[in-house]
Amino acid sequence: MKYYIIAGEASGDLHASNLMGALKKYDAMAHFRFWGGDLMAAEGGQMVKHYRDTAFMGIFEVLMNLMTIFRNFRLCEKDILAYNPDVVILVDYPGFNLRMAKFAKKRGFKTFYYIAPKIWAWNTRRALKIKKYVDMVFTILPFETDFYARFNVPVVYSGNPLMDAIDNRSNKGEGKDVFVQRNGLSDKPIIALLAGSRKQEIDRLLPDMIEMIPHFPEFQFVIAGAPSFSMTDYEPYTTGKNSLSVVFGQTYNLLENAHVALVTSGTATLEAGLLRCPQVVCYKMWGGSFTDFMAKKVIIKVPYISLVNLIMNREVVKELFQSSFSLDALKEELSLLCYDEAYRLNMMKGYEELGYIVGGPGSSERTAQRMWEGLG
Repeated sequence: MKYYIIAGEASGDLHASNLMGALKKYDAMAHFRFWGGDLMAAEGGQMVKHYRDTAFMGIFEVLMNLMTIFRNFRLCEKDILAYNPDVVILVDYPGFNLRMAKFAKKRGFKTFYYIAPKIWAWNTRRALKIKKYVDMVFTILPFETDFYARFNVPVVYSGNPLMDAIDNRSNKGEGKDVFVQRNGLSDKPIIALLAGSRKQEIDRLLPDMIEMIPHFPEFQFVIAGAPSFSMTDYEPYTTGKNSLSVVFGQTYNLLENAHVALVTSGTATLEAGLLRCPQVVCYKMWGGSFTDFMAKKVIIKVPYISLVNLIMNREVVKELFQSSFSLDALKEELSLLCYDEAYRLNMMKGYEELGYIVGGPGSSERTAQRMWEGLG
């Protein structure tokens, strides 16, 4: 069969690549054409566009790049028609993929949505649109499944693919001594910096994270290099800073061996939780108080921004978002996680509950099986 897959960021590339690998076990003649990244490319098929060229974050970045976004819409529509797939599989990336769902369904293509849009957080009315244009939604969080079911959306829950990625990671359980030696790091405790996978996130958040270095001289700070970036992209931040390093392709190993992590909101917060790394969630956008007001009063419909807290339905990790984010607040929370063992232990107990709720590995293959059955 012919599969057209659209993923628009690093996490989507990861989970889509695992799904592609699982689909090949059921469909020996599987052929893929996709928007995604290097991990998807490694599974074979033809890439139309890399996600680094399509990811725009925040209200102002979207407005500044509207012409590029509309060109990408038109390109994708024409490419789907030319490829004529048996199914269009949309992976997260709702700003783009919800429009593609409408287009594909109106042209008679079967549509699957994998890693369902988080419309429960910002626009619940879109559930009706998804019901109209998507044949099957594949959720990765238990409460999402209940949400979509309330709108009579055809929905399947087969576990969280992060567990597959974590379970299949390279150098699993290697230990800190081996990790630091392999990467040329010192023997100091590690504070991991996960500043995002988009250039806008890194430009906005990484400098503030780096501001913590003078306040914690007994630690080394290690940046988790984004998949679509190179060392050249980080040199403006690392030059002249002896206590700051970058590692690529080893985010899970870094979290596994870090004492604490500073993490942008998103999938990385759940990854840190599942790998039992104490964390501070950091996020801010352009627009200052206006964006803060819009986010809290108009856009965001849920009480938390991190997946850890959303799944647990309580504050397990501290969220420093927009107006609550400051260097002083970041320093205060980081100090607690570095030095207060009781504070760390309380977060770890929350992580244990989180792991039980999310479940174990095998999600990618279970999802592929359900998709294959749905195409039969």
